[in-house]
Amino acid sequence: MIVEEVDKLLASFLDENQNIFLVEKKVSSGNQIEILIDSFENISIKDCILLSRHIEFSLDRDENDFSLQVASAGLSEPFKVFMQYQKYIGSQVDVYLRGGQKVFGKLIDADVSKGIKLETKRTEKVGKKKKEVLEELHFTFDQIDKTKLVISF
Repeated sequence: MIVEEVDKLLASFLDENQNIFLVEKKVSSGNQIEILIDSFENISIKDCILLSRHIEFSLDRDENDFSLQVASAGLSEPFKVFMQYQKYIGSQVDVYLRGGQKVFGKLIDADVSKGIKLETKRTEKVGKKKKEVLEELHFTFDQIDKTKLVISF
């Protein structure tokens, strides 16, 4: 029952805050609620607090005892939803393929039905000189085990 209530509250919050999207929601059998959110803009602690209060003040603790944790999706965590791919177009990512191969490149496109496009660099030997060549690689989501943002300073 609490799952349905949380789903309705999440939907109403996300309708009112359309720049925010749900990354993950977990509700344990002991009513421990964990919600991860993100945004195409920078997600703030204020956004997490607003969602937490929206849920906290709408659920009846006399009916359901629960704990609630709302957080932003971690930058070091693998992407969990398609919207994260869209958010990070233009960014450097590591793509881990199902066969175990890891590919590093710039995410240049993401299409929910076609997959992603990466721009990678490889070195070619031309005579005695080495030359960097840009290459565009395509991967379907079925080929991808996980994708992580590469954080560089």
